[in-house]
Amino acid sequence: MGKTKFLIPILAIAGFLGLSSIFVVDEREKALVLQFGQIRDVKEKPGLSFKIPFIQEVVRYDDRILSLDTDTIEVTPSDDRRLVVDAFARFRIADVVQFRQAVGVGGLRVAEDRLSSILNAQIREVLGADQVTSDTILSEDRRDLMRRIQVAAQRSAAGLGLDVIDVRLKQTNLPEQNLEATFARMRAEREREAADEIARGNEAAQRVRALADRTVTETLSDAERQAQVIRGEADAERNAIFAEAFGADPEFFAFYRSLEAYEKALNSGNSSMVMTPDSEFFDYLRSGKAPE
Repeated sequence: MGKTKFLIPILAIAGFLGLSSIFVVDEREKALVLQFGQIRDVKEKPGLSFKIPFIQEVVRYDDRILSLDTDTIEVTPSDDRRLVVDAFARFRIADVVQFRQAVGVGGLRVAEDRLSSILNAQIREVLGADQVTSDTILSEDRRDLMRRIQVAAQRSAAGLGLDVIDVRLKQTNLPEQNLEATFARMRAEREREAADEIARGNEAAQRVRALADRTVTETLSDAERQAQVIRGEADAERNAIFAEAFGADPEFFAFYRSLEAYEKALNSGNSSMVMTPDSEFFDYLRSGKAPE
């Protein structure tokens, strides 16, 4: 009975020490075994592991791909048009030992602060390089710029034990104070383009109207010329008929011409006519006889 009294506490202590020496490494993490702050073992594979209770401790780090949003900063490309940019980065802890030595007990929080500083520095350097304009940053060429930022940031972050997998520019806008000036310049450019288009349209319309007027003039002139020719031919034919009729019967021709003269003279538009009674104008009216 006395031995049992001491055996139970010993077994309890042994069990407690046994449990304290066992820890589980999850597949989503890596672990370091520290002894008095010094790294004694690295656990990168999932499963059960052991440590010395009370002397050694386990520090765990996430082995998944992590994300980081950088602060908004202003950059000045080579065309001196300032832009407000921020970025989104994906990274993971590649070397857990180097990571621990670089950030110490600060862990992931300190690593994110340092990585954010690295990214901002590389963004300023790449976007502020020669031949990089704001139009380049806002165009499809920004993919190459983001790749350059990622490569440069990866080199700098390697000392932290980090692997920078990807960097994306999220916001690339003009500062608020420059927006109105930029919009005004864009409006002026569009108005100038519209004025140019209107001027070109008016010029084309004038050419079309001038061509149409010339075509009308030429058509009317040709029609008038043809009409004159036709009238001339008709007059010549009429005169030929008159001449033939006059030659066939001069007296009848004179009578016909007198009737035409009576018709024109006695038209309702003429209100009065003054002539002597013996005027030759009424020869055929006085005689009352028509030529045979």
